[in-house]
Order: sequence, then structure tokens, then C-alpha cells
Amino acid sequence: MSKVISGFSKLSKQEKMDWLAENYFNNEEAVVKTIQQYWNSDEQLQQLHDDFIENTLTNFYLPFGVAPNFLINKETYVVPMVTEESSVVAAASLVAKFWSTRGGFKTTVLGTTKIGQVHFMYAGASDDLIAYFNTKKSDLYAATASITQNMEKRGGGILEIELVDKTDKLEHYYQLHITFETKDSMGANFINSCLEAVANNFRNEQIEIVMSILSNYVPNCLVRAEVSCPIADLGGDDPYKFADKFYQAVKIASIEPYRAVTHNKGIMNGIDAVVLATGNDFRAVEAGAHAYASKEGQYKSLSFCEIDNGIFKFWLDVPLALGTVGGLTSLHPMAKLSLEMLQNPSAKRLMEIIAAAGLAQNFAALRALTTKGIQHGHMKMHLQNILNQLGANALQKEKITNYFKGKTVSHSGVVAKFEELK
Repeated sequence: MSKVISGFSKLSKQEKMDWLAENYFNNEEAVVKTIQQYWNSDEQLQQLHDDFIENTLTNFYLPFGVAPNFLINKETYVVPMVTEESSVVAAASLVAKFWSTRGGFKTTVLGTTKIGQVHFMYAGASDDLIAYFNTKKSDLYAATASITQNMEKRGGGILEIELVDKTDKLEHYYQLHITFETKDSMGANFINSCLEAVANNFRNEQIEIVMSILSNYVPNCLVRAEVSCPIADLGGDDPYKFADKFYQAVKIASIEPYRAVTHNKGIMNGIDAVVLATGNDFRAVEAGAHAYASKEGQYKSLSFCEIDNGIFKFWLDVPLALGTVGGLTSLHPMAKLSLEMLQNPSAKRLMEIIAAAGLAQNFAALRALTTKGIQHGHMKMHLQNILNQLGANALQKEKITNYFKGKTVSHSGVVAKFEELK
């Protein structure tokens, strides 16, 4: 029996649920109950969430936590984080406090420009195309005037339009490579609207427009976050040995792609959590960051370490295309609350805050890896998840948590203790 359906989007929410439960689940009543229990009791708020995407049935919750004590450029922040992974928020909080007494995080925005491209095919003489482009260039700017006027008032707009010959890679392939400044807006809709206007003005009988789209590779929308202190101030039993192992761990991630991917995933644990909390596009940020990590032809660490004259320095360079106005940042109540928590930052300031969160997470992971091992802290934080999976009651949770204080947590160990208590 075919389960293909026409007109699904036109069904009411209840009809969508009923069809789904009837066709893909055994216990229809339980499915509908699960879906409905995540509805917001405020109908207006629920409708707002329903309208974010298509065919909405319910809400999918993720924990919203905060990491206090982030000292960034001499200002203290409480950083909102949305993530499902245990130990991420705890690690960021711990490291933020650690560095708050050692000068904090120093951040610098190295650039804010973004790229969009009109991809097209042209089989004629390249000199003729160059001449055509040069005569049309001013018209291309004019074609976007109605779109760019408000952005230009805020100091943004189109910075440059270049003709790029890519025929050595693909026969007849050229592009218009356009540089944008979008200020406090992430700018995806703005950039794409400009590109389509440019393409419509540029096309002729010999030029076949293939597509017009922004790029999520933003190597010139870049921010640096760093921490530094005398090695002796790193603390621990042997800070010099720790600094040396930490340095080696970062160097390994710079030459070994298998390690670099996991190394950078740890950075993105911190970055994505704040990107999500502020209503920004974490998929675009992820794609851009990993492309940047491969910019030299091999995937490498996004962070760096240096030890010089007794000073330990650790820093991160990462591209971040973010917005603090428009899109979900202006619609989602929790995204708005997150931005208010961060003192309503500009897009530049948000880049700095998020880069600091990524560096904090990376420092936490590397410190754990080079000392006690990553699982010691992670499994300790994961303990409550295991207990919830087992259905432990409050008294059992308390007894098992106390039992594992000072011990390494393992899933099998928790299960054994739970069965013993039962």
C-alpha cells in the first residue's frame, strides 16, 4: 500500500498528526500524546513557532543553559548556550572562571566582508566578455540600488564586483564574484536578492546564468580570540609539563586530520551552542569554519599554541557570519533574550563572544585530554542521563551520584549499581 500523499501541507496540524500516526506508528494514541505534550500552552507563542518552518507538528526542546564569568576585552559576560551534550556548559563555565583571573579573553575582529557569486557559462572570446563586463559594471551597481539603499545607510552594501575566469576548472565557466558588507545583519536574503538583480541585468544572449547564491565560505569575515599568561600561572602539579603537553596536542591537530576533525568539533561545541542560542545559522557557521580549516589544502586545527619566554599563549581564528538583527534573532523570544543577556551586541561583538566560547571549549577539552582524560569529566556529567534512561527515582539518583563521587563513571558501572540498589 502506497503511503505517498498529495496536499499534505494543506492539512490542519491535527490531520497531519493523525495521518502520520495511522501510517507510520503502531500506537496512534501514544504518538499523538507525545507530540501534543510539547505544544506551548500559549497559543500565540505556539503559532509563532509553527510559522518558522513548514509542516510543523510540535516543538523539539533542547536545553538552554548559561556559562558565567566570561571576561572578554575587560567586560564580563554570561554566555547563553543551547546544546544537548553534557559537560559542554560546565566546561565552558569552568574555563571562563579560570581565565577571568588571568586577564580573560582578548578578541579582535579581523574582517567582516561576505561573498556572493553569480555563476554563468559563456562560450565566446574572453576579451569580449571582459569588455562587456567593464561597460556593464556601473549598471550592475545601479541594478541593486533599491535593495542596497537601506544597507548603505548603515554603512554596508556592495563593496566590489569582479569578473572571474574559471574556464581552467570547467569549460565556459565564469563568475561574478561580489563582496558585501552587511553590518549587523547576517545578510543571506539581502545578498541573494542583490545577486539575482545583478544576474538579470548582466545576462544576454551569449551568457547563460546557472545560479546566483551567497557563499557560506567567509574567510574574510574573521575573528580571533586568545588567552595568555605566564606558564607558572597555569597552576597544577607541574604547569611546565602541562604547557608542553598542551602545545604538543595542538601541534598534532595541525598535522593530523583525523585528530583535527575531533579537535575542531570541540571548538564547535562552544561556538554552535551560542550560535543556536542567539538564533543564528549554525549550519552556515559549521560549513564555513571547516572550509577555513582546509584553506591550505589539508584539514587543520582552527586553534594555535605558542610558548615563548615563559609565556603560554593559546588562540583561535575562525570565520563567523552572524547577525543580531533580522531573521530568527528578531522573532524567537529566547534568541531575543539571549542577545539582551549579552548586552545587545553588534554583529562584531557577537563574533568576539562566540569565538571566546569556542576557545574556552577547546582549552577545556585539551586540558582534560592531556591530564585526566576526556571521559573522566564527560561521563561524570553524563551520569544523570544514564540514570534517567534507567528510570531511577530521586533516592536512587542521590545514592548512585554519591557512590560515584571520586570514581570514574562508566555506563556498565552505573547499571550494575542501579541493579544492586533495586
